[in-house]
Amino acid sequence: MDGSQNAIDIANAIRLGTVSALSVTEAALADIARHDGRYNSFTTVTAGRALQEAAAVDAARARGERLPPLAGVPYAVKNLFDIAGLPTLAGAKINQSHAPASTDAPLVQAMQRAGAILLGALNMDEYAYGFTTENHHFGPTRNPHDPTRSAGGSSGGSAAAVAAGLVPLTLGSDTNGSVRVPSSMCGLFGLKPTYGALSLQGMFPFVHSFDHAGIFARSAQDLSLCFDVLQCNTSADSTPRLVSDTPRLARLGGYFEQGDAQAQAAVATVCKALQVTQVVELPEVARARSAAYLITASEGGNRHLTRLRMQAADFDPLTRPRLAAGTTLPAAWYLQAQRLRRWFFEQAMQVFASTDVLIAPATPCCAQPLGQEDMVINGNRMPLRPNMGMFTQPISFIGLPVVAVPVHLPGQLPIAVQLIGAPGKEAQLLQLAHHLQSLSVCQSPVVRN
Repeated sequence: MDGSQNAIDIANAIRLGTVSALSVTEAALADIARHDGRYNSFTTVTAGRALQEAAAVDAARARGERLPPLAGVPYAVKNLFDIAGLPTLAGAKINQSHAPASTDAPLVQAMQRAGAILLGALNMDEYAYGFTTENHHFGPTRNPHDPTRSAGGSSGGSAAAVAAGLVPLTLGSDTNGSVRVPSSMCGLFGLKPTYGALSLQGMFPFVHSFDHAGIFARSAQDLSLCFDVLQCNTSADSTPRLVSDTPRLARLGGYFEQGDAQAQAAVATVCKALQVTQVVELPEVARARSAAYLITASEGGNRHLTRLRMQAADFDPLTRPRLAAGTTLPAAWYLQAQRLRRWFFEQAMQVFASTDVLIAPATPCCAQPLGQEDMVINGNRMPLRPNMGMFTQPISFIGLPVVAVPVHLPGQLPIAVQLIGAPGKEAQLLQLAHHLQSLSVCQSPVVRN
């Protein structure tokens, strides 16, 4: 048993004594050494720490102690999370010279309290500004379904590590879609919770207005358990929390119908399984996305202004011009974008007055080849890197919770669908994802190529 098993199965086996945490950890470390050269998902492997944590779990069991919910479960984190003793890279060459973190990020601490075993840090787009994890400093992360293709970004290493079965759980971040896009590319369940639901302390920031921490897993149950753990509910069981009423479901139309045939077929598959016939629209989605772009560029550029002045040559060439452009935006534009943000949130809340869950594509297409600059969607050629987030960006712009669910259509690469809820409705979304998994509509098997 190793990272190719689901987290709940591993924790249960360790709790029953069927397997030791140390043997699970050793197997996972061997798997990383054997296979990750093909995917480049890890930037650092914390083998010494992992073995110590696993030994502590086994010792606790030997003493007859009640084990916490993720005892012995291997996991890893995007390298923008603080890990004690390591510099927090955030995908950047510049950060390699930073002092090591003195303590773990609070979410890493929560995972440790829950008994999970940290195996290392994972690759990402520099400073989380990208959707393909084609990092010029640490190399591209490759998609386990097809290593010639992108794993998505910016949390591409987090997604690839789970899809390849190296670990059953990873933590990532999502500002404009950086959990949901890699979930779609790699065929995973992914959670972007409500803005502010999880601590951002000890995470290298990108855009304070809508940075989120998030989770990748191969099952809705694992997502639910991990989300509870990160909220410090260490008594959580493995079942997505029940909601009292049958949710009112609708498909998002209009702007969200732009995806290619596969993206629309995935939405249709989910809607058919859930017997969804209602279609609703959010107003001015394109304007909302433009406002999100302005805020992203402005806050990101401002955050890195000193680095851009002093160390411009050390930036990833895919990141530097976008951040530099953000430093030139007028304050009036930024303020107007924030006003639109409030208006758009209010419009969404009006939709949620009569609908509980909105269903939409996560990406306009499946994973594209590494190095590709453009994509063609419904006959329209558009830049690939920014537009992979065309369906995710308007949603994180207003902080709504989303569970991405993977759909594997015959003969095609995976793609995901977004289940979108009102703020605080993660339990409802996770239950719906679990239902789709139980129907075999949404599955996430381990894949290695």
